[in-house]
Amino acid sequence: MNDFKQLLHKYGQKLKSLWEAGKIQRTSRISYDVFWNVILFFIIVGVIGFFFAGGIGAGYFASLVKDEPVRTYASMEKDIYNYEETSQLYFAENKYIGNIRSDIHREEIDLKDVSETLINAVIATEDRNFEEHHGVVPKAIIRAVVQEATNAPIKTGGSTLTQQLIKNQILTNEVSFERKAKEILLALRLERFFDKDQILEAYLNIIPYGRDASGQNIAGIQTAAQGIFGIDAKDVNLPQAAYLAGLPQSPSYYTPFVNSGGLKSKEGLQPGINRMKTVLERMYEAEYITKKEYEKARNYDIAADFTEETESPLEKYPYLTVEVEKRAKEIISEKLAKEDGYTLEDLKNDKKLNEEYMILADRDLRQNGYKIHSTIDKKTYDAFQKIAKDYKYYGRDINGEPVQVAGMLIENKTGKIISFVGGRGYDIKDWNYATQAVRPNGSTMKPLLTYAPAFEKGVAQPGTVLPDIKTYYGNGYSPSNYTGNFHGLVSARKALAESFNVPAIYLYNKFKSQDAVSEFLEPMGITSLGEDEYAHLSLGIGGTETGITIEENVNAFTTFANKGKFIDAYMIDKITTKDGDIIYEHESDPVKVFSPQTSYLTLDVLRDVIKYGTATYLQSQMKYPGVDWASKTGTSSDWHDSWFVGINPNVTLGTWIGYDTPKSLKDDSYPLSYSQRNQKIWAQLVNKATEINPELMAPNSKFKRPDGLVTRSYCAISGMLPSDLCKKAGLVTTDLFNAKYVPTKTDDSLIEGTYVMVDGKAVIAGPNTPNEFTKGDGLTFNPEFLKRNGYDRLSDITKLFPSTNRSAWEKISVPSSDIGGAIKDDGKSPGAPTSLSASGNKLTWKKSGSKDVVGYRIYRAAKPGASFSAAGSTTNTSFSIPDGNAVYIVKAVDYFGLESGASKEVKIGDFSKKADKPKQDKPENEKPKKPDKPDKPDSEKTDKPEDNGNDDSA
Repeated sequence: MNDFKQLLHKYGQKLKSLWEAGKIQRTSRISYDVFWNVILFFIIVGVIGFFFAGGIGAGYFASLVKDEPVRTYASMEKDIYNYEETSQLYFAENKYIGNIRSDIHREEIDLKDVSETLINAVIATEDRNFEEHHGVVPKAIIRAVVQEATNAPIKTGGSTLTQQLIKNQILTNEVSFERKAKEILLALRLERFFDKDQILEAYLNIIPYGRDASGQNIAGIQTAAQGIFGIDAKDVNLPQAAYLAGLPQSPSYYTPFVNSGGLKSKEGLQPGINRMKTVLERMYEAEYITKKEYEKARNYDIAADFTEETESPLEKYPYLTVEVEKRAKEIISEKLAKEDGYTLEDLKNDKKLNEEYMILADRDLRQNGYKIHSTIDKKTYDAFQKIAKDYKYYGRDINGEPVQVAGMLIENKTGKIISFVGGRGYDIKDWNYATQAVRPNGSTMKPLLTYAPAFEKGVAQPGTVLPDIKTYYGNGYSPSNYTGNFHGLVSARKALAESFNVPAIYLYNKFKSQDAVSEFLEPMGITSLGEDEYAHLSLGIGGTETGITIEENVNAFTTFANKGKFIDAYMIDKITTKDGDIIYEHESDPVKVFSPQTSYLTLDVLRDVIKYGTATYLQSQMKYPGVDWASKTGTSSDWHDSWFVGINPNVTLGTWIGYDTPKSLKDDSYPLSYSQRNQKIWAQLVNKATEINPELMAPNSKFKRPDGLVTRSYCAISGMLPSDLCKKAGLVTTDLFNAKYVPTKTDDSLIEGTYVMVDGKAVIAGPNTPNEFTKGDGLTFNPEFLKRNGYDRLSDITKLFPSTNRSAWEKISVPSSDIGGAIKDDGKSPGAPTSLSASGNKLTWKKSGSKDVVGYRIYRAAKPGASFSAAGSTTNTSFSIPDGNAVYIVKAVDYFGLESGASKEVKIGDFSKKADKPKQDKPENEKPKKPDKPDKPDSEKTDKPEDNGNDDSA
């Protein structure tokens, strides 16, 4: 301690001497001067920077609002108070539906009729400085800008009630500095024109408040009070006022009601209740209420005051109202854009511009009280919804997910959408499967992109012969049919009617290109496909990666009924003002896609789908026979989607079923197949619609056949004009052709010749082949024809044989040089047959081991040791014999006429005593035969049993 005192005394004396010498004063003065100069420098720089930044900011602000017009009092008044009426929906024939479902229902109220408590709650929550500011609060704006620039996790916002009114009534909800700058400018101007009560009244009438008990969107404080608590805005108590004042921050989150109407769960109500408590706290902080009032209101059971669920007329038609509203907004947005000098192309190419005009259109519909007239027939639509709801054959739910359904009925000549099915219930999933769902359309793509384009280009006609055989394309792609089987050479008609995939791919491969999509699909309104889908061969059978909508698919099929002209389907007939002035009326603009000849040919082929093709099930389901229906089934990969589209001269109806999350519809244990389930509901829809409107649904007239079509015969092997040999083969058939594309060349698929079966294959007979084993009418396939079509590469030419009239095909032989190579003569006799035995009146044996055997000769002796004579021949390994004692042997005969050694002997009957020699053993007219090539004995002609010589088919 003493040392510390001494040290302190020492330094104290030193400091004293420095002070007396003046050194501390001089140093302090210098430091002070330096410090002050530095501070002064930064002040000057700061002031200069402030004015510089202010100048830049002012310039930037001016650039953002340069396009904003100087609004007059009248124009601002019109915009601010433009919230009087919502738009109304109508069925066809002016039948009222109700207000647009997504529109905000609003009932206007004067400020004097709003509870002061409610007004205080709104001001305390949204704008505590409302009475003092002039439209904006600078520090709030700066705070919001800083939070935005620093990406602060919690943003307090900077908008006054005046700014919110501007944003909702004049500008859009777009988030941008430009919109914010205009909002500030207009808010300042609004405060110059209107007093605080006018601004507050307008705000309370336009602000959204979520949903009412029926699930309808609501706006305006009076509508909110009525819709949520069932009382007027002037009668709300403190907790009710706080609850209402808290809703605008996030109406859908805080509203006590679900989208479909009715209360949320207890957990779902809690956010709104918590928000109410926040509003009460702010009211207490702003001294609008006392501590006692605050505590009492916090503990108030607000949930007990919520109104009970009420039925809305719109709940009956959710699919319809949402769809019509969406289409009406698109129409209005295009109208508004056009008035501002923009084109439809501008909206398509500029997403931001399109969004802006969709917002403006939505506001227009909410404010202008339009009457929107749809094309939907009320009776038919009601019936369709009931059928979809009550249908019992959709199939099984998988993991709780039901099979969904969609359908659409379109009038061909106008494009009017008469009715549709959007799903099994809007409460299951808020999604319209008829207009929004995009799914692969399977084989319903075949007429649209493969067959009709092929008919149009002359690549094929209904009678064109197409191969349904195993085929490989690039990258190892080898299509298969839905049954897993192949069908040989078939006509384009049969291939489409029975929906074979392989011939369709073969045909599409002949002309596929990007042009096929742009030339045919896009002009028919199919625009949902991906940009590079045309490159895949599978597109020709509907194997798309993205898919198309049900509306697109059904609408495209109407093209065939309209003689090749596509008429875009529509649901909005006209839109009028509340005074009846028409602001929009639909006008059709037909687009030529196919010729009338191509359209009729396609329809004629599609008639066969119900007659004998993939929809024969419908024959038992249709209540109104005699209607000229053309149709097409479709199934996507792995049975995920089932489609059916039917066309008659007046209307086109298409249906689809599938799971929302794609899963297989195939269920072998279910009473109906996936396709039958879809066809059945299609039939029910058609039957009911016909009952309601028979003239529309069941026309007496047929599709009218245009000029330029002719009936021509052709050879079923090649599709060419029939040759004499094709006629001889019995393979001539007839079909319709566009006169421009009838066959001009004569068939060359056949040449004359007979054949034998060698090792299971039909081979043209050689010069030394015994006649007794040959078959056919002397016809064989022309090697040049087979090579030209690539059929020479087949290991088995019978794969070309169709099931239809197959027996005629089996009589045609195949050139040996084109099937497995030429049969070479090795100069050796074939091996003898083995295991000869007898059972009753039949001999059987095992075939010779030689590969060039064409048949077998049977020899008979009257008794053991006697000489053998010819008893018959066959290409089988069995032979029927007559009654009586005898000894038999069998020899094999090859392609070159050489005979094998004898098989072992087999004895028939009892040889213990001498038996009479049968007369037929040596007929009187029997002639000597060469030992290596005996002729057929007379006994074969007279006594030959029925099954003797029955050959295996080729």
